[in-house]
Amino acid sequence: MAAEIVNPRSDSGAGPEGGAAEPLDSFDPAFALHRGGKMAVRATVPVRDTEDLSLAYTPGVARVCTAIAEQPELVNDYTWKSSVVAVVTDGTAVLGLGDIGPEASLPVMEGKAILFKQFGGVDAVPIALACTGVDEIVETVVRLAPSFGGVNLEDISAPRCFEIERRLQERLDIPVFHDDQHGTAVVTLAALRNAARLSGREIGQLRVVISGAGAAGVAIARMLIEAGIGDVAVADRKGVVSADRTDLTDVKRELASFTNKAGLTGTLEDALAGADVFIGVSGGTVAEEAVASMAKGAFVFAMANPNPEVHPEVAHKYAAVVATGRSDFPNQINNVLAFPGIFAGALQVRASRITEGMKIAAAEALAAVVGDDLAADYVIPSPFDERVAPAVTAAVAAAARAEGVARR
Repeated sequence: MAAEIVNPRSDSGAGPEGGAAEPLDSFDPAFALHRGGKMAVRATVPVRDTEDLSLAYTPGVARVCTAIAEQPELVNDYTWKSSVVAVVTDGTAVLGLGDIGPEASLPVMEGKAILFKQFGGVDAVPIALACTGVDEIVETVVRLAPSFGGVNLEDISAPRCFEIERRLQERLDIPVFHDDQHGTAVVTLAALRNAARLSGREIGQLRVVISGAGAAGVAIARMLIEAGIGDVAVADRKGVVSADRTDLTDVKRELASFTNKAGLTGTLEDALAGADVFIGVSGGTVAEEAVASMAKGAFVFAMANPNPEVHPEVAHKYAAVVATGRSDFPNQINNVLAFPGIFAGALQVRASRITEGMKIAAAEALAAVVGDDLAADYVIPSPFDERVAPAVTAAVAAAARAEGVARR
């Protein structure tokens, strides 16, 4: 019998009459929805009689096993491998909750898995690891990889996440994708392309300031540069990441090498003076005076949850386009717009990796969904727009073939 979750707001663990405390389900619909988990495994073939059993299991399965042993690539045709993704975390950077451990991360990983299925038709399995060392995580995932067609790294803290992704991609011949980095970057680029189109500017004319030099900030900066943005300056807690700073990590030193062409120094607020775009992926609060100092017709993408770095009411006083990470404001920068279609496209062509070109193709396809409906409060489509996943899937598959990483 499963243990009952009780109301933590009860001081004694007892109800008003001295009995058992009410389960959390009774007053919180989130707990009611999560009870028993949010997903299950189901068979795709029937096992109704002896004949079915002999084909699905022994002796028929032995013929399939032998064929795969002789031709390993057949595993993609005769098992689920080519259509399933491992959603892997160590629980060290879960949403805005931080390092809460692998067990507490499972509701999020289950959620990610059902979003893969709902929005991309991709099966996914949540895997929460009881280890945090880079070597341990890499070795564990490598050993699990034969069962999967791709690996989605999730909620692993920076800077370890960069090395883990790099090392896994070097050792595996299936896509490895850290969604906190690249999913965020793809959706941000798509929204920025449309904001620029709305204002009649090219992205090469824009100067961007990013608040946050963690996983998302670094990936967004890299993708914007790859896409041809005018200039990007990234700020961490100590100010603008610049080559003259002596306190930079290896990741930030590399970041300084390809950003901040203007040679800015000082604080985030200093960098915002005259900037065309603010992108927030760090939390904290940006002073209204700093937002007011941005260029006329600026874009503010304040994506921290649940509290944006710049509240939309403030941002709208000065910015032409405002986006957040929240669903209760227009222009939500939501990773679910990207990762289901990206993996669906990669798996469709059995890509060996997800390239920068495939990510940019995903961003361009996502931006194109908006089409002629483009408006200040509609620079990015809704996750429930049924055109999104097919458009991203097709673009990513085509880009994989063009870049030579597709295997079919």
